[in-house]
Amino acid sequence: MDRTPRPSQSGVQRRQWLQGVAALGLAGNAWAQGTEPSAKKSDGERPHVVAQVVDLSPDQQDVSRDFLVGSRTAWQETNAKGGIHGRPVQHLTLETDGTPAGLQSVWQTAQKQSSCIALSGCVGNAAASGLIALQAKAPSDAPLPIVAPWLHDTAAVAGTTATSDTVFDIFAGQEAQIAHAIKNLATMGVQTVGVTYASPAVQRQSQAMVAHAAKSMSLKVQTLPLPAAGTRPGAGTRVEQSIILFIGGTPELFSFLDQLALPQGRQCYVVALADVNLQVLAQMGPTAAKASVIVTQAVPMVNASLPVVRSYRDALARFYDEPPSPLGLAGYIAARYTAEVMAGISSPVTRASMLAALQKRAAVNVGGYAVNYQGRQRANAYVTQSMLTTAGRIIG
Repeated sequence: MDRTPRPSQSGVQRRQWLQGVAALGLAGNAWAQGTEPSAKKSDGERPHVVAQVVDLSPDQQDVSRDFLVGSRTAWQETNAKGGIHGRPVQHLTLETDGTPAGLQSVWQTAQKQSSCIALSGCVGNAAASGLIALQAKAPSDAPLPIVAPWLHDTAAVAGTTATSDTVFDIFAGQEAQIAHAIKNLATMGVQTVGVTYASPAVQRQSQAMVAHAAKSMSLKVQTLPLPAAGTRPGAGTRVEQSIILFIGGTPELFSFLDQLALPQGRQCYVVALADVNLQVLAQMGPTAAKASVIVTQAVPMVNASLPVVRSYRDALARFYDEPPSPLGLAGYIAARYTAEVMAGISSPVTRASMLAALQKRAAVNVGGYAVNYQGRQRANAYVTQSMLTTAGRIIG
């Protein structure tokens, strides 16, 4: 039984582990889980090959690793139950540093492997976006479908026929998460919300979505100053708002909280999106004690009673020494959805038959997590929230 434990003792150890993740068994350009293909085996005996591109660059490790462990858990569970149509699934992990050259390399590796039927659960957002762009620029007679990527700008999938016919997103994107967060704030009676972005690039990507969501809820938005070059997010910024919407990842949020300056006695809530890993944030240090942190999730809460959540927790306990996490659950659901589509194919499971099955966009219910489409657009956007209290307790 393969176990890749995650340290949980202290924030220092956690940060050291994130920096050295490649040394813990997830390293290498490619890592295969399951039965290896053999030229001596007949077509009916060879495993189905599903690839997953994982960005392990420093600012993506906390997202990508949990997501990957969730996917690995699902594929091990699938193989333990007999695989798909009696054949095991070889889960091929293709790791990248997130650079254009790195993405090009792993994309070509997957494309050239004729037995690979899909890219499933590619993570994080930059890697998924880059793969979609590569796919759109180089259409082929046998395109490799990109299934359940961890993607912020899901509207981009419908941009061209080349992407909408080969990319099948199932998670709520950043726009849906922002709308959900702002709607909740509006129902709490908040009239003005501060917003800060991790970088100018993040601001350019997300500012219009924030403005649109706020306007629809009659909320005023005050953009907090971006940190000066060479300083950490939040440095030198005195915050007067009691509600702050933060757009960025876990390391940037940690830095923002570390530099957060509040008036004496002021209570503050920081609302972040699904790229923030609350488990990691809680282990990185006590800075969250300055504010309660609310994070949107594109999956059910990990303590929910839905069948897919129970299955995830049970399988994770069986195969790994890991606590459940929303990003891990997302990776698990991505793999389970891919497996459900594969299982519904009556003909031989190939790249072409997998693409054809996905293009039907049939409704799929993964243990209570429903995936539905209207035309080429995903019809539902599942969003929930969890909170890290000032006492360091995670709720939800």
